[in-house]
Amino acid sequence: MCEKKGRVKSLFEILIVSTRLGLTSFGGPIAHLGYFHEEYIRRRKWVDEKSYADLVALCQFLPGPASSQVGIGLGVMRAGVIGGIVSFIGFTLPSVIALIAFASVIQTYDVKSAGWIHGLKIVAVVVVAHAILGMAKRLTPDLKRKTIALFSLVITLQWQNSFTQVGVILLAGLIGYFIFRQQITSDEATASLQLPLSRRLGYLCLALFFGLLIFLPILREITSLDWIAFFDSFYRSGSLVFGGGHVVLPLLEQEFVSTGRLSEQDFLAGYGATQAVPGPLFTFAAYLGMVINGWPGGLLATFAIFLPAFLLILGTLPFWNALRNNPNIASALMGINASVVGILISAFYQPIWTSTILAPIDFAFAAILYSMLVFWKLPPWVIVLTGAVGGLLI
Repeated sequence: MCEKKGRVKSLFEILIVSTRLGLTSFGGPIAHLGYFHEEYIRRRKWVDEKSYADLVALCQFLPGPASSQVGIGLGVMRAGVIGGIVSFIGFTLPSVIALIAFASVIQTYDVKSAGWIHGLKIVAVVVVAHAILGMAKRLTPDLKRKTIALFSLVITLQWQNSFTQVGVILLAGLIGYFIFRQQITSDEATASLQLPLSRRLGYLCLALFFGLLIFLPILREITSLDWIAFFDSFYRSGSLVFGGGHVVLPLLEQEFVSTGRLSEQDFLAGYGATQAVPGPLFTFAAYLGMVINGWPGGLLATFAIFLPAFLLILGTLPFWNALRNNPNIASALMGINASVVGILISAFYQPIWTSTILAPIDFAFAAILYSMLVFWKLPPWVIVLTGAVGGLLI
């Protein structure tokens, strides 16, 4: 009885703390990790520094929203799988509610011809380019991985569909397995991360992750059901993102704007709003779902885009100590990571760049915004505001 009361108390504590963070954590994933460290490690001492560092390393290693996965992992370490779910709800729900509300309001206004929308499009070019460049520097540091990224870029530019993306990733993993095995050593000492998760649960979550990634596009083509296509678009976007929430933007635009399911003006208005709310950037999906299919669509989109993060963190934690030391797994992942860089550059070029940088003044303004973001280190909300004002002037 006392154990049950203690568990309920822990869950309630996780909900209160994570919700407060969800209401106040501005600044993107790196800032979120700082907030988590201050609140969970320094103040509350839920886990030690070493365990937190291992958890952050794992989440940086996986695709998906790293800060959300760290929050889920901390909840799991505190109170099991239910603790991870409660931690996720608290951190994510405030921005989901805010963006669904924004979507319901903006649908009553005409933003199709607003000049500030073009400014937001240029902001999107700048932010996504910066995110992809940072990811490319980390994931394609040598000629072999640059070549894999180039191969992925060329193929996905020529055949832009979900089957191509999955096929390129699988092929890149196979190539990485063969050409990088000699570069991986398995005798490096690594810290052990202990969590209350069974290997059976890990196998189930990983099987579900890969099963949905492979079979949802097939089911989408066979059935032609709108809700399956809707779920597949968000699930696949959430599965292919390395390097932070900004990188999901070209994938979502390719899925919804290029196919005519959403106007570019509505898409970018929501992106600007997402920059202004706290919490994870993946909650942009809640806005998109609301615009396309009402509030049930907003909730389903949120579930679909975060589901890969859940399945991967719960699936890999029981095996993390073994996986990080397995040369075969590590070599395949090196190839997969490189291919994702190419896929994202392809999606960045078409449609984001081609529909935004239309004149020399657009490129010049993008260069100014890029300098503000990268060299002057100004906050993202300043970049968004400057972009909107500049769009009106242009």
